[in-house]
Amino acid sequence: MSREEQEGEFTWSVTPDRTDKSPAFPLDPTLLGALLDHSTTQVGIFGRDHVYQYANQEMLDGLGRTWEQVVGQHLSTVLGPALYVKRYARLSERLFAGETLRWSGWLGGPGQGWRFLKEALVPFAPVNGEVQSVAVFRHDLTELKQRELELADKLQELQASEVLKSAIVDHALAALISTDAKGLIVEFNPSAEAMFGRSRANVLGRPVSEVVMPERFRAAHEAGMQRMDGGGEARILGKRMEMHALRADGSEFPIEMVLWRTSVHDSVFYTASMVDLTERHTASEQIERQREALRQSEKLTAMGSLLAGVAHELNNPLAIVMGRASLLEEKCESADLKADVQRIREAAERCGRIVRTFLNMARSRPSQRHNVGLNEMVRAATDMLHYGYRSHGIELSLELDPSLPEVLADGDQIGQVILNLLVNAQQALAGLDGPRHVQVQTGAETGSNQAGVWLRVRDSGQGVKPELHGRVFEPFFTTKPDGMGTGMGLAVSRALAREHGGDLLLESLGASRGPSGLGGASFRLVLPMNAQPAEDTLPSPLPELDEEPMLARILVVDDEPELTSLMRDMLEGAGYEVATAESGAVALELLDMARFDAVVSDLRMPDMDGSALWRELSTRHPVLSRRMLFVTGDTLSMDAQKFLRDSRSDSLDKPFSKGDLLAKVAALVG
Repeated sequence: MSREEQEGEFTWSVTPDRTDKSPAFPLDPTLLGALLDHSTTQVGIFGRDHVYQYANQEMLDGLGRTWEQVVGQHLSTVLGPALYVKRYARLSERLFAGETLRWSGWLGGPGQGWRFLKEALVPFAPVNGEVQSVAVFRHDLTELKQRELELADKLQELQASEVLKSAIVDHALAALISTDAKGLIVEFNPSAEAMFGRSRANVLGRPVSEVVMPERFRAAHEAGMQRMDGGGEARILGKRMEMHALRADGSEFPIEMVLWRTSVHDSVFYTASMVDLTERHTASEQIERQREALRQSEKLTAMGSLLAGVAHELNNPLAIVMGRASLLEEKCESADLKADVQRIREAAERCGRIVRTFLNMARSRPSQRHNVGLNEMVRAATDMLHYGYRSHGIELSLELDPSLPEVLADGDQIGQVILNLLVNAQQALAGLDGPRHVQVQTGAETGSNQAGVWLRVRDSGQGVKPELHGRVFEPFFTTKPDGMGTGMGLAVSRALAREHGGDLLLESLGASRGPSGLGGASFRLVLPMNAQPAEDTLPSPLPELDEEPMLARILVVDDEPELTSLMRDMLEGAGYEVATAESGAVALELLDMARFDAVVSDLRMPDMDGSALWRELSTRHPVLSRRMLFVTGDTLSMDAQKFLRDSRSDSLDKPFSKGDLLAKVAALVG
């Protein structure tokens, strides 16, 4: 409501009859004039005609006019027509009827501005006569009223500010605790209640050190409070600090705290804002574990690249040893000599299986599932780890079901799972005193809704603690000493098993013993066997070799003379006519001069390699380019994999046996 619309407060009363009372002193006109002129109250008198008859100096000052501008002038002229009509004209009837009016409110006029006035209008009548005039007594309370309004506004602002601050404190995510100068709690917001597990009502008035601080820190806190109370240095005010706090249940947890001091009149208060760092510390520890796992992974990658290079370099000599041993075994007539050569061949073949298994696991390629034998993968993995087990004094026993059916799986991925389980068992026994034993079992199960095969790896170690039983498959979680694991082996193995529709389970703890009598941990891999491979995922069957194969001319291209000679002897022994070339360029010259039914070529050669030779044949001899077999030990090369895939050419990995080579060649010329 605007000031123009405000009516103020009106109080009417009847003027008391004082005709029987005489003043105690004579009211001389001069004396009366002096009293009125020096009064701090604005005094004015107007008659029945609404014309001012008198106005003292306070009234003139209040109206902002001179004597001549007021006395003898009509109220409407002095106060303005609007105010006159609204206020005095409509009140005059009751005033001149003898009623006294008291009111307070805002009053304004032309050029006067708005003033807050407290006014009394008292009618005056001679003895036994009618009212002839009205005396106006006025106090200007504008400054006082403005101050009152300002105070009311400030009070309202203060109340709003207090409500806002209370809302902020009550809904703050950080815990806020305020204490007085003695360290007694005076404020404890809801976040603090949630963080410390204590209610506000139960902590108010208690020492903050007793409520939130571990006992070992309380003495230092009390000393700091005494130092600051005595005017000493405030070492922690305004600084972000990490420390440990105490929950109601007695557990400690990390927090970050900022402390500040507030002075209210002569009182000092301290407020601490605290954030729980438990999740941040947990995340930091997780990141550090991941960083360490990444460092370990980088080391393993570097070692894997080195070992892959070594394995690649071993392919040629291994192929030569395996092939020559096979050829020598066929030529031996003495049984004793033949047995010795057979042992050489078997040892070389074992080395070949180890190299091939390693390269298959290191090879990066899309998952390819086909029928694989679980027992064969177990033997390949134990071949790789044979030396490590033997050097650590670990006895490895295999109980493999000979009638175990094949499963549809990616042999490299399941081989990795088996290898991970065997490596874990070896590491679990590393620091164990006494006999060390690892048992590997396979079998089939048909009692469940889905038939499958299973593999169990059990060790004689300490097993897994009960409280860790549910965490062993978490990524980056490991119970091994530093440097012995990344915490990813079991997580990756379970993921691979479940991708195949199976699972990997922890069967037992250290306190239990299985049928074998071994304690320790027992991991069980289960794979389904009811799925059938799609036609395009099945490997092409190799044709059966005739006892007397068709006479075909084969060109062997390899820059390794010993390997070239070996393949020539193997093929000629099987009835093929063979020519050799030490490079792709020489092979092109031979192909221009003679007819050949197939080409067996090394993929990596100096000058013109196998891929360049294939491109030339695609132009010059397109039919023959589709009868090329590439012999390679570079199984990890992405370029080699891409070329073989794009050219749709068959390949033979080194080291290989005579049977492998003859089967591949027979498929080409068949």
